[in-house]
Amino acid sequence: MDDPKDFTRGNIFSKLLKFMLPILGALILQTMYSAADVLIVGQFGTSEGISAISTGSSVINLVIFVLCGLAMGVTIVMGRYIGEEKKDRLGRVIGGAIVTFTAIAVVIALLLLLFAPLWADLMQSPPEAHAKAVEYIRICGGGIFFIIGYNLISSIFRGIGNSTLPLIFVAIACVINIFGDLLFVAVFHMDVAGAAIATVLAQACSLIMSLLICRKIELPFTIRKEDLRFGPEVRMFVLSGLPMAFQELLTQISFLALLAFINGMGTTEAIRLASSSGYGVANKLVGVVMLVPSALMQSMSAFIAQNVGAGKEKRAQRAMGYGMLMGGTIGLFMTAAAFFGGQQLAALFTQHLDYQLKAAEYLQGYALEAIVTSILFSYIGYFSGHNKTFFVMLQGLAQSFIVRLPMAYIMTKVFPDNMLYVGFCAPSATIFGILINTCYFLVYTRQMQLDED
Repeated sequence: MDDPKDFTRGNIFSKLLKFMLPILGALILQTMYSAADVLIVGQFGTSEGISAISTGSSVINLVIFVLCGLAMGVTIVMGRYIGEEKKDRLGRVIGGAIVTFTAIAVVIALLLLLFAPLWADLMQSPPEAHAKAVEYIRICGGGIFFIIGYNLISSIFRGIGNSTLPLIFVAIACVINIFGDLLFVAVFHMDVAGAAIATVLAQACSLIMSLLICRKIELPFTIRKEDLRFGPEVRMFVLSGLPMAFQELLTQISFLALLAFINGMGTTEAIRLASSSGYGVANKLVGVVMLVPSALMQSMSAFIAQNVGAGKEKRAQRAMGYGMLMGGTIGLFMTAAAFFGGQQLAALFTQHLDYQLKAAEYLQGYALEAIVTSILFSYIGYFSGHNKTFFVMLQGLAQSFIVRLPMAYIMTKVFPDNMLYVGFCAPSATIFGILINTCYFLVYTRQMQLDED
């Protein structure tokens, strides 16, 4: 009987698609989860609340993306062990991950709670939204343990080829968050604080319920008390995940710098606030545009890690090609929606016409990203699965600091009242990244052929 969690045999397209769809579903729910804060605050809260959530969530997302990069190392090591048929080592990997991420959560919580005003200042949060941004950062910082715990559990299950349980976990969080937003913002009128409390409460409930579900099902690993330590497996997943975490750190810092550039845009205070809030709305829609590429990258890393562990390189390369084809095809429709329907989509989040127009400007420039990122993320998934995470880090830094940031800074100065050109910085950097990855792929595969000969 064909095991759906065994990616080393069977139809590549079918298995990749079946593994990717729950990940895509989870990402869709995560986007709804994140977008609910902006949508409900935009409809029932204050206008400056949108800018505050944009600033505050950008800081929290920095933490989440960096730790997801580190957790990807856990996924890769687990996938390799499964491909090598060494499932007895999985418990030690997971035990080490639990201890490591718990320690990290404590440190990050302190940094967010103590230095929340500094983070808001670094983002050049508009004065009228500054206090609310600090409030959002502190509340989410206090609950960061739950946010980190959920993302770690999801990485563990993707590592064993199970993408369905993370979908269930995020569905629980999404439902609770939406009801929480409606209760705290629409009913109790707590504005940004209510949205932050709903976020933490949802993640806490999701984490608790996911642990209860895990106790009721049969898993391919067991965790013993002695596994909860900083053992050799910690070094393995840290070495795999640290380059990606560092890449995410600097990439997210580049996006935070972009937010700071945008918060400083505008020849008048009205245009400045409209640009900041419009970007906050556009960022939620960008999350929708990026759904398929993100699902591809997460699927590809686990899929290819198993095949590399089993010594099936040709199968790994074919999987990457299928990923590019699937993502690029769907990306065509996402690009069209972002380019032609930006204002209509922004209207779902805010009734403020100026904010809608600024969001639409940004999305028109950004739209091509839906296609080119599918190609880039398929490459990244392929190299991550081969544990070439140092290269993944370098190419990400090159995109951010050679193209995206310098170009964005120039565009905000040359066109201070137009978001279109800032939006185009993202696909420009991605195209540059595709060129780098294509060259490295040709060199890497050629070297593998020479090693075989």
